Amino acid sequence: MHSLGYRVNALLAFAVTILALICGIASFSDNFNSPSPSAEVQVLNINRFRKKLTGDDEVSLTLNISANLESLFTWNTKQVFVFLAAEYETPNNALNQVSLWDSIIPSKERARFSIETTNKYRFIDQGSNLRGKDFNLTMHWHVMPKTGKMFADNLVISGFRLPEAYR
Repeated sequence: MHSLGYRVNALLAFAVTILALICGIASFSDNFNSPSPSAEVQVLNINRFRKKLTGDDEVSLTLNISANLESLFTWNTKQVFVFLAAEYETPNNALNQVSLWDSIIPSKERARFSIETTNKYRFIDQGSNLRGKDFNLTMHWHVMPKTGKMFADNLVISGFRLPEAYR
């Protein structure tokens, strides 16, 4: 007969193997989800547009952010991190990204939202490149599963322009 230690070891090894298999199936099942999130962002007001003493441009915006991210949630989703970034080009850089707002959405019930807010983080360009500049607002999201790999995607909302003169 086998000793008690050997039996416990075999039972634990079997349980861990089954648990790993279930986690793998859970992670694999997320591949069949095809989310279709939607978002709309409006710039309601440019509160401040100035040149700082350091020579950098600074912008303060009032934004209306509406989104429906419910389709990102499955039974394997723990939470979704979402952020809004301003993206624009300058002579020195092909892509500049400045995070304006972010939030953690803990459940599907909170995944449909509409808020009016000023940018949470300062919109500063290192230089004087923002006057008259076209820019996109891009909503990025990172889905954090209970098990498996994290995935990210975004939605670009274009057609925004800063004024030619400081305010």
